[in-house]
Amino acid sequence: MPDVKRSEQLSSTNAGRDRLGQTTGKQCSKHAHVLRLVLATIASLFRTRYGLQAENLALRHQLCVYHRSVKRPKILPADRVLWSLLARIWDDWKQALVFVKPETILRWQRKRFKEHWTKLSRQGEPGRPPLPKDVQELIRTMSRMNPTWGSLRIVGELAALGIHVSKSTVEKYMVRVRKPPSPTWRAFLENHAPELVSIDLLVVHTVRFEVLYAIFFLSIERRRIIHFGVAKHPTAVWAGQQVVEAFPWETAPRYLLRDRDGIYGQAFRNRVKHMGIEEVLTAPKSPWQNAYSERLNGSIRRECLNHIIVFGERHLRRVLGSYVEYYNRYRTHLSLDKDTPDGRLPQEPCRGKVIAVPHLGGLHHHYERRAA
Repeated sequence: MPDVKRSEQLSSTNAGRDRLGQTTGKQCSKHAHVLRLVLATIASLFRTRYGLQAENLALRHQLCVYHRSVKRPKILPADRVLWSLLARIWDDWKQALVFVKPETILRWQRKRFKEHWTKLSRQGEPGRPPLPKDVQELIRTMSRMNPTWGSLRIVGELAALGIHVSKSTVEKYMVRVRKPPSPTWRAFLENHAPELVSIDLLVVHTVRFEVLYAIFFLSIERRRIIHFGVAKHPTAVWAGQQVVEAFPWETAPRYLLRDRDGIYGQAFRNRVKHMGIEEVLTAPKSPWQNAYSERLNGSIRRECLNHIIVFGERHLRRVLGSYVEYYNRYRTHLSLDKDTPDGRLPQEPCRGKVIAVPHLGGLHHHYERRAA
Protein backbone atom coordinates (compact mmCIF):
# COMPACT_ATOMS: atom_id res chain seq x y z
CA MET A 1 0.00 0.00 0.00
CA PRO A 2 2.74 2.53 0.71
CA ASP A 3 4.23 1.74 -2.75
CA VAL A 4 0.91 2.41 -4.47
CA LYS A 5 0.52 5.74 -2.75
CA ARG A 6 4.07 6.68 -3.70
CA SER A 7 3.37 5.86 -7.42
CA GLU A 8 0.27 8.00 -7.44
CA GLN A 9 2.20 10.90 -5.95
CA LEU A 10 4.91 10.57 -8.65
CA SER A 11 2.32 10.46 -11.44
CA SER A 12 0.56 13.55 -10.20
CA THR A 13 3.91 15.31 -9.87
CA ASN A 14 4.87 14.46 -13.52
CA ALA A 15 1.49 15.56 -14.84
CA GLY A 16 1.90 18.84 -13.04
CA ARG A 17 5.30 19.33 -14.58
CA ASP A 18 3.91 18.64 -18.11
CA ARG A 19 1.12 21.17 -17.65
CA LEU A 20 3.62 23.65 -16.39
CA GLY A 21 5.89 23.04 -19.45
CA GLN A 22 2.99 23.48 -21.90
CA THR A 23 1.90 26.65 -20.17
CA THR A 24 5.44 27.97 -20.23
CA GLY A 25 5.78 27.09 -23.99
CA LYS A 26 2.56 28.89 -24.84
CA GLN A 27 3.65 31.92 -22.88
CA CYS A 28 7.02 31.93 -24.69
CA SER A 29 5.28 31.63 -28.06
CA LYS A 30 2.97 34.52 -27.22
CA HIS A 31 5.92 36.62 -26.07
CA ALA A 32 7.79 35.87 -29.32
CA HIS A 33 4.75 36.83 -31.39
CA VAL A 34 4.30 40.03 -29.44
CA LEU A 35 8.00 40.78 -29.83
CA ARG A 36 7.75 40.38 -33.62
CA LEU A 37 4.76 42.71 -33.74
CA VAL A 38 6.61 45.29 -31.68
CA LEU A 39 9.65 45.07 -33.93
CA ALA A 40 7.48 45.32 -37.05
CA THR A 41 5.76 48.37 -35.60
CA ILE A 42 9.09 50.02 -34.78
CA ALA A 43 10.34 49.26 -38.32
CA SER A 44 7.19 50.75 -39.82
CA LEU A 45 8.00 54.08 -38.14
CA PHE A 46 11.00 54.45 -40.43
CA ARG A 47 9.08 53.69 -43.63
CA THR A 48 7.57 56.29 -45.89
CA ARG A 49 3.87 56.90 -46.01
CA TYR A 50 3.86 55.75 -49.62
CA GLY A 51 5.40 52.38 -48.77
CA LEU A 52 3.00 51.79 -45.86
CA GLN A 53 -0.04 52.49 -48.03
CA ALA A 54 1.20 50.08 -50.73
CA GLU A 55 1.90 47.38 -48.16
CA ASN A 56 -1.51 47.92 -46.59
CA LEU A 57 -3.16 47.56 -50.00
CA ALA A 58 -1.20 44.38 -50.74
CA LEU A 59 -2.01 42.74 -47.44
CA ARG A 60 -5.68 43.65 -47.60
CA HIS A 61 -5.95 42.30 -51.11
CA GLN A 62 -4.38 38.99 -50.13
CA LEU A 63 -6.83 38.68 -47.25
CA CYS A 64 -9.69 39.14 -49.71
CA VAL A 65 -8.22 36.42 -51.92
CA TYR A 66 -7.97 33.98 -49.04
CA HIS A 67 -11.49 34.82 -47.86
CA ARG A 68 -13.13 33.91 -51.14
CA SER A 69 -11.38 30.52 -51.41
CA VAL A 70 -11.17 27.50 -49.11
CA LYS A 71 -8.23 25.26 -50.04
CA ARG A 72 -6.39 27.12 -52.80
CA PRO A 73 -6.54 30.83 -53.57
CA LYS A 74 -8.68 31.56 -56.60
CA ILE A 75 -6.86 34.11 -58.71
CA LEU A 76 -8.80 36.22 -61.18
CA PRO A 77 -7.46 38.15 -64.19
CA ALA A 78 -7.91 41.38 -62.25
CA ASP A 79 -5.59 40.03 -59.54
CA ARG A 80 -2.90 39.39 -62.11
CA VAL A 81 -3.22 42.91 -63.49
CA LEU A 82 -3.04 44.44 -60.00
CA TRP A 83 0.11 42.61 -59.00
CA SER A 84 1.73 43.26 -62.34
CA LEU A 85 1.21 46.97 -61.76
CA LEU A 86 2.48 46.76 -58.16
CA ALA A 87 5.62 44.99 -59.38
CA ARG A 88 6.34 47.95 -61.66
CA ILE A 89 5.69 50.83 -59.23
CA TRP A 90 6.67 49.34 -55.84
CA ASP A 91 10.18 48.14 -55.04
CA ASP A 92 9.30 46.10 -51.94
CA TRP A 93 6.42 44.15 -53.50
CA LYS A 94 8.22 40.79 -53.03
CA GLN A 95 8.23 41.17 -49.25
CA ALA A 96 4.46 41.57 -49.08
CA LEU A 97 3.68 38.79 -51.52
CA VAL A 98 2.41 35.63 -49.85
CA PHE A 99 -0.26 33.79 -51.84
CA VAL A 100 1.94 33.18 -54.97
CA LYS A 101 5.63 33.16 -55.79
CA PRO A 102 7.35 36.24 -57.22
CA GLU A 103 8.25 34.25 -60.36
CA THR A 104 4.52 33.86 -61.01
CA ILE A 105 4.02 37.61 -61.05
CA LEU A 106 6.89 38.02 -63.49
CA ARG A 107 5.41 35.33 -65.72
CA TRP A 108 2.07 37.17 -65.71
CA GLN A 109 3.82 40.34 -66.78
CA ARG A 110 5.62 38.60 -69.64
CA LYS A 111 2.34 37.02 -70.75
CA ARG A 112 0.58 40.40 -70.76
CA PHE A 113 3.45 41.89 -72.74
CA LYS A 114 3.23 39.09 -75.33
CA GLU A 115 -0.56 39.35 -75.62
CA HIS A 116 -0.34 43.12 -75.99
CA TRP A 117 2.07 43.05 -78.91
CA THR A 118 0.36 40.06 -80.51
CA LYS A 119 -2.87 42.00 -80.55
CA LEU A 120 -1.14 45.04 -82.08
CA SER A 121 0.58 42.96 -84.77
CA ARG A 122 -2.71 41.44 -85.89
CA GLN A 123 -4.39 44.77 -86.39
CA GLY A 124 -2.40 45.69 -89.48
CA GLU A 125 -2.33 44.26 -92.99
CA PRO A 126 -1.52 40.53 -93.33
CA GLY A 127 1.94 39.42 -94.49
CA ARG A 128 2.90 37.62 -97.69
CA PRO A 129 0.08 35.60 -99.31
CA PRO A 130 0.06 31.87 -98.48
CA LEU A 131 1.55 29.45 -100.99
CA PRO A 132 -1.10 27.52 -102.94
CA LYS A 133 -1.70 23.94 -101.88
CA ASP A 134 -0.77 22.51 -105.28
CA VAL A 135 2.62 24.29 -105.20
CA GLN A 136 3.26 22.99 -101.67
CA GLU A 137 2.53 19.45 -102.80
CA LEU A 138 4.72 19.92 -105.89
CA ILE A 139 7.66 20.96 -103.69
CA ARG A 140 7.16 17.89 -101.48
CA THR A 141 6.93 15.63 -104.52
CA MET A 142 10.11 17.04 -106.06
CA SER A 143 12.10 16.67 -102.83
CA ARG A 144 10.75 13.14 -102.27
CA MET A 145 11.46 11.89 -105.80
CA ASN A 146 14.87 13.59 -105.99
CA PRO A 147 16.52 13.11 -102.59
CA THR A 148 19.85 14.54 -103.81
CA TRP A 149 18.32 17.89 -104.79
CA GLY A 150 18.79 20.89 -102.57
CA SER A 151 16.45 23.83 -102.10
CA LEU A 152 18.16 25.95 -104.76
CA ARG A 153 17.78 23.17 -107.31
CA ILE A 154 14.07 22.98 -106.61
CA VAL A 155 13.79 26.81 -106.83
CA GLY A 156 15.36 26.67 -110.30
CA GLU A 157 13.10 23.83 -111.40
CA LEU A 158 10.02 25.72 -110.23
CA ALA A 159 11.19 28.87 -111.99
CA ALA A 160 11.36 26.89 -115.23
CA LEU A 161 7.68 26.07 -114.68
CA GLY A 162 6.77 29.72 -114.10
CA ILE A 163 6.51 29.37 -110.33
CA HIS A 164 8.68 31.90 -108.49
CA VAL A 165 9.28 31.17 -104.81
CA SER A 166 12.13 31.92 -102.43
CA LYS A 167 14.70 29.51 -101.05
CA SER A 168 13.28 29.75 -97.51
CA THR A 169 9.80 28.89 -98.78
CA VAL A 170 11.08 25.76 -100.51
CA GLU A 171 12.99 24.70 -97.39
CA LYS A 172 9.79 25.10 -95.37
CA TYR A 173 7.80 22.61 -97.44
CA MET A 174 10.41 20.17 -98.79
CA VAL A 175 10.66 16.70 -97.25
CA ARG A 176 13.60 16.31 -94.90
CA VAL A 177 15.97 13.36 -95.30
CA ARG A 178 17.48 12.09 -92.04
CA LYS A 179 20.51 10.50 -93.67
CA PRO A 180 22.25 10.73 -97.06
CA PRO A 181 20.19 8.93 -99.72
CA SER A 182 21.28 5.38 -100.41
CA PRO A 183 20.01 3.44 -103.46
CA THR A 184 17.85 0.44 -102.69
CA TRP A 185 18.37 -2.95 -104.27
CA ARG A 186 15.42 -2.27 -106.56
CA ALA A 187 16.98 0.97 -107.80
CA PHE A 188 20.35 -0.76 -108.23
CA LEU A 189 18.80 -3.54 -110.30
CA GLU A 190 16.80 -1.12 -112.47
CA ASN A 191 19.85 1.06 -113.12
CA HIS A 192 22.08 -1.88 -114.06
CA ALA A 193 19.50 -4.25 -115.55
CA PRO A 194 20.95 -4.18 -119.10
CA GLU A 195 24.39 -5.17 -117.78
CA LEU A 196 23.34 -7.46 -114.90
CA VAL A 197 22.99 -11.24 -114.87
CA SER A 198 22.06 -13.25 -111.79
CA ILE A 199 22.88 -16.91 -111.12
CA ASP A 200 21.54 -19.42 -108.64
CA LEU A 201 21.56 -23.16 -107.94
CA LEU A 202 18.51 -25.41 -107.92
CA VAL A 203 18.51 -28.74 -106.06
CA VAL A 204 16.57 -31.61 -107.69
CA HIS A 205 15.85 -35.09 -106.24
CA THR A 206 15.59 -38.11 -108.56
CA VAL A 207 13.56 -41.28 -108.36
CA ARG A 208 16.70 -43.17 -107.28
CA PHE A 209 17.23 -40.82 -104.31
CA GLU A 210 20.07 -38.98 -106.01
CA VAL A 211 20.65 -35.26 -105.65
CA LEU A 212 21.29 -33.24 -108.80
CA TYR A 213 22.19 -29.56 -109.09
CA ALA A 214 21.11 -27.19 -111.84
CA ILE A 215 22.62 -23.73 -112.31
CA PHE A 216 20.72 -20.97 -114.15
CA PHE A 217 21.95 -17.69 -115.67
CA LEU A 218 19.13 -15.15 -115.83
CA SER A 219 19.27 -11.81 -117.65
CA ILE A 220 17.58 -9.23 -115.43
CA GLU A 221 16.59 -6.85 -118.22
CA ARG A 222 14.28 -9.26 -120.10
CA ARG A 223 13.99 -12.08 -117.51
CA ARG A 224 15.57 -14.35 -120.11
CA ILE A 225 17.32 -17.62 -119.20
CA ILE A 226 20.68 -17.36 -120.96
CA HIS A 227 22.13 -20.70 -119.99
CA PHE A 228 21.67 -23.61 -117.61
CA GLY A 229 23.81 -26.56 -116.57
CA VAL A 230 23.21 -29.82 -114.67
CA ALA A 231 25.74 -31.77 -112.56
CA LYS A 232 25.71 -34.46 -109.91
CA HIS A 233 28.81 -33.23 -108.11
CA PRO A 234 29.23 -29.49 -108.86
CA THR A 235 32.56 -27.81 -108.12
CA ALA A 236 33.99 -24.32 -108.45
CA VAL A 237 35.78 -25.39 -111.66
CA TRP A 238 32.51 -26.67 -113.12
CA ALA A 239 30.69 -23.44 -112.15
CA GLY A 240 33.45 -21.38 -113.78
CA GLN A 241 33.14 -23.44 -116.98
CA GLN A 242 29.40 -22.74 -117.03
CA VAL A 243 30.20 -19.01 -117.05
CA VAL A 244 32.41 -19.49 -120.09
CA GLU A 245 29.69 -21.45 -121.91
CA ALA A 246 27.03 -18.89 -121.00
CA PHE A 247 29.02 -15.90 -122.31
CA PRO A 248 31.16 -16.82 -125.31
CA TRP A 249 33.36 -14.28 -127.07
CA GLU A 250 32.47 -10.68 -126.09
CA THR A 251 29.01 -11.25 -124.61
CA ALA A 252 30.03 -11.19 -120.93
CA PRO A 253 27.95 -8.82 -118.76
CA ARG A 254 29.47 -6.21 -116.52
CA TYR A 255 27.92 -7.46 -113.26
CA LEU A 256 27.14 -10.94 -111.96
CA LEU A 257 24.73 -11.12 -109.01
CA ARG A 258 25.03 -14.20 -106.81
CA ASP A 259 24.72 -15.44 -103.25
CA ARG A 260 27.48 -16.72 -100.98
CA ASP A 261 27.18 -20.44 -101.75
CA GLY A 262 30.34 -22.48 -101.23
CA ILE A 263 30.35 -23.65 -104.84
CA TYR A 264 31.55 -20.23 -105.95
CA GLY A 265 35.09 -20.91 -104.80
CA GLN A 266 38.42 -19.39 -105.77
CA ALA A 267 38.51 -21.10 -109.20
CA PHE A 268 35.11 -19.64 -110.03
CA ARG A 269 36.09 -16.15 -108.85
CA ASN A 270 39.32 -16.22 -110.86
CA ARG A 271 37.48 -17.24 -114.04
CA VAL A 272 34.90 -14.49 -113.59
CA LYS A 273 37.59 -11.90 -112.88
CA HIS A 274 39.60 -12.83 -116.00
CA MET A 275 36.44 -12.37 -118.10
CA GLY A 276 36.12 -8.79 -116.83
CA ILE A 277 32.93 -9.45 -114.84
CA GLU A 278 32.39 -7.73 -111.49
CA GLU A 279 30.68 -9.85 -108.85
CA VAL A 280 27.86 -8.43 -106.73
CA LEU A 281 27.31 -10.49 -103.57
CA THR A 282 24.08 -10.55 -101.60
CA ALA A 283 24.10 -10.23 -97.83
CA PRO A 284 24.24 -13.45 -95.78
CA LYS A 285 20.86 -15.16 -95.41
CA SER A 286 19.16 -12.59 -97.67
CA PRO A 287 17.69 -14.44 -100.68
CA TRP A 288 15.36 -11.52 -101.38
CA GLN A 289 18.37 -9.57 -102.68
CA ASN A 290 18.55 -12.06 -105.56
CA ALA A 291 14.79 -12.01 -106.01
CA TYR A 292 14.66 -12.66 -109.78
CA SER A 293 16.64 -15.89 -109.63
CA GLU A 294 14.71 -17.03 -106.56
CA ARG A 295 11.45 -16.39 -108.40
CA LEU A 296 12.77 -18.33 -111.40
CA ASN A 297 13.60 -21.30 -109.16
CA GLY A 298 10.09 -21.17 -107.71
CA SER A 299 8.51 -21.04 -111.18
CA ILE A 300 10.56 -24.03 -112.35
CA ARG A 301 9.40 -26.06 -109.34
CA ARG A 302 5.74 -25.05 -109.47
CA GLU A 303 5.32 -25.21 -113.25
CA CYS A 304 7.63 -28.12 -114.10
CA LEU A 305 9.46 -30.26 -111.53
CA ASN A 306 6.53 -30.66 -109.13
CA HIS A 307 4.66 -32.47 -111.93
CA ILE A 308 7.48 -34.65 -113.25
CA ILE A 309 9.48 -37.54 -111.78
CA VAL A 310 13.15 -37.09 -112.67
CA PHE A 311 14.97 -40.31 -113.55
CA GLY A 312 18.50 -39.02 -113.92
CA GLU A 313 20.86 -36.32 -115.09
CA ARG A 314 20.11 -36.75 -118.79
CA HIS A 315 16.36 -36.71 -118.16
CA LEU A 316 16.63 -33.57 -116.07
CA ARG A 317 18.65 -31.81 -118.74
CA ARG A 318 16.05 -32.65 -121.38
CA VAL A 319 13.13 -31.55 -119.20
CA LEU A 320 14.78 -28.27 -118.25
CA GLY A 321 15.70 -27.63 -121.90
CA SER A 322 12.03 -27.94 -122.89
CA TYR A 323 10.92 -25.69 -120.07
CA VAL A 324 13.59 -23.06 -120.87
CA GLU A 325 12.39 -22.94 -124.48
CA TYR A 326 8.80 -22.48 -123.33
CA TYR A 327 9.86 -19.92 -120.71
CA ASN A 328 11.86 -17.72 -123.10
CA ARG A 329 9.61 -17.88 -126.16
CA TYR A 330 6.03 -18.26 -124.94
CA ARG A 331 5.63 -17.60 -121.21
CA THR A 332 4.36 -14.05 -120.60
CA HIS A 333 5.56 -11.84 -117.72
CA LEU A 334 3.71 -9.05 -115.96
CA SER A 335 6.99 -7.13 -115.50
CA LEU A 336 7.45 -7.17 -119.30
CA ASP A 337 3.95 -5.78 -119.93
CA LYS A 338 2.66 -9.30 -120.65
CA ASP A 339 5.37 -9.97 -123.22
CA THR A 340 7.81 -12.89 -123.36
CA PRO A 341 11.58 -12.66 -122.73
CA ASP A 342 12.37 -13.28 -126.43
CA GLY A 343 9.51 -11.07 -127.60
CA ARG A 344 6.31 -12.32 -129.18
CA LEU A 345 4.50 -10.45 -131.94
CA PRO A 346 0.70 -10.38 -131.81
CA GLN A 347 -1.16 -12.21 -134.58
CA GLU A 348 -4.10 -10.70 -136.43
CA PRO A 349 -7.38 -12.59 -136.67
CA CYS A 350 -6.89 -12.90 -140.42
CA ARG A 351 -3.98 -15.29 -139.86
CA GLY A 352 -6.35 -18.18 -139.31
CA LYS A 353 -7.77 -20.39 -136.59
CA VAL A 354 -6.43 -20.47 -133.02
CA ILE A 355 -4.75 -23.77 -132.10
CA ALA A 356 -2.99 -25.00 -128.96
CA VAL A 357 0.65 -26.10 -129.12
CA PRO A 358 1.66 -28.37 -126.19
CA HIS A 359 4.88 -28.15 -124.22
CA LEU A 360 6.36 -30.60 -121.71
CA GLY A 361 4.00 -33.34 -122.77
CA GLY A 362 0.92 -31.13 -122.51
CA LEU A 363 1.76 -29.67 -119.10
CA HIS A 364 1.78 -26.20 -120.71
CA HIS A 365 0.48 -24.81 -124.00
CA HIS A 366 0.90 -21.76 -126.10
CA TYR A 367 -1.67 -20.54 -128.61
CA GLU A 368 -1.19 -19.24 -132.11
CA ARG A 369 -3.11 -18.72 -135.32
CA ARG A 370 -2.53 -21.02 -138.29
CA ALA A 371 -4.23 -21.20 -141.65
CA ALA A 372 -6.55 -24.15 -142.13
